[in-house]
Amino acid sequence: MILSKDNNPQKDIYYLGAKLIEILISFEKDKVDYFEAYKVMKEKFGTSINLYTLVLDWLYLLGAIKSEKRYIVKCF
Repeated sequence: MILSKDNNPQKDIYYLGAKLIEILISFEKDKVDYFEAYKVMKEKFGTSINLYTLVLDWLYLLGAIKSEKRYIVKCF
């Protein structure tokens, strides 16, 4: 489920997707290493790898990012 009334908003995919976009914007490169971005997400928000992957899937479906081997490519 994307939105949940029972969880913290900090654990929702919408919220974490916005935060990941902010993190990707902070990198000057168009390609960001998958694990480099995860390291920042984990440090700032305590995001698990499973939730991080769901957020990436969500952003990919929206067309905000693309995947290229082990890199996240920004589409914005």
